[in-house]
Amino acid sequence: MTQEKKAARIASIDILRGLVMLIMLVDHAREHFFSHHPVTDPLDIQEVSSSLFFTRLSAHLCAPIFVFLTGLSAWLYSNPKNKPPRSATSFLLKRGLFLILLEVTIINFSWSASYHTLYLQVIWAIGISMICLALLIKLPRVWIGIIGFIIVFGHNILTPITFDKTELGYNFWTILHDRGYLLTDGFINIRASYPILPWIGVILLGYFAGPLYHHQVIAAKRQKILIFLGFSSLALLAILRGWNIYGETLPWHTQSTIIQSIMSFLNYTKYPPSLHFLLFTLGIGFLLLSYFEKIHGTVSKILKVYGSAPMFFYIVHLYLILIVHGILLLTVGANQGRAFGVSHIYQIWLISIALSFLLYFPTKKFSEYKRKSSSKLIKYF
Repeated sequence: MTQEKKAARIASIDILRGLVMLIMLVDHAREHFFSHHPVTDPLDIQEVSSSLFFTRLSAHLCAPIFVFLTGLSAWLYSNPKNKPPRSATSFLLKRGLFLILLEVTIINFSWSASYHTLYLQVIWAIGISMICLALLIKLPRVWIGIIGFIIVFGHNILTPITFDKTELGYNFWTILHDRGYLLTDGFINIRASYPILPWIGVILLGYFAGPLYHHQVIAAKRQKILIFLGFSSLALLAILRGWNIYGETLPWHTQSTIIQSIMSFLNYTKYPPSLHFLLFTLGIGFLLLSYFEKIHGTVSKILKVYGSAPMFFYIVHLYLILIVHGILLLTVGANQGRAFGVSHIYQIWLISIALSFLLYFPTKKFSEYKRKSSSKLIKYF
């Protein structure tokens, strides 16, 4: 296989990662500039506009694809080309702990410039998932895949299990499968916003899928497998969702309009991510991975830049949004209650496009620096 083909293959991962980072930027801009139109989980389709619904729906792609690619990247780390296999245990443990540290410090501060409440969100979930993968990575890969499948396909069975705040298992279950406050009467409130169990399943499946990107696998074969996985996931979703069989706590119903019926069908639970949520998002992710491996152009090069330094982009974009929103609040003033906001969803997209331009060259420069740097800490970004 030529060096060009190898580069294109690996680039497809960064391209997809870059796409979901930009979609994530839109969602986080929405949280700051459109907070006067709060969303629930799942969304209340009777209360939100179709533009807000589909903007939020697009953001559903981000976490599942990113976590899956994290597991895939762990396999690539363990199996470098033309080198003997190496253990990823230490790397995963250190990076997982590092991500948790980032979550509870500079990332948590970036949301509201305060520490009144400590939110354990997606970076926390990824960090815990990496630690769990590190603990399981010595198992045969097939067992890692089986455990991942059991978690992803089976965790919805656990939905009826609940614990009262006064019960012994409340904190453990809140972290694992339900979201809620762990502490509300201390120096700082602590809320587990991302239940971790399904995300552990996703990262395990990502690691299990790693051999698809072995250098001896022909690109056309890999693309066919990804397309098969993508359409199979969406077909299974259509069956399970169409008849409200299993995998989602909120059944869908025919609505008064076609668009609202579509919204009802696509309205999935994210916290924790239901089986339907994961089939939908990962199914699309598989198809995009196949597609991005075959395209070579300006757009793919731009997306690759954003995906080549994901943690740097993540942290900087949060603070950029916080600063821009703060400046507008001080200069323009509060126009939505006590906050500054915009009136239409299309304005959120315009703001996000402008922010993405501001972030492009810093991300590119950092990516180039990271590639040349010998610092292990820098590699974590």
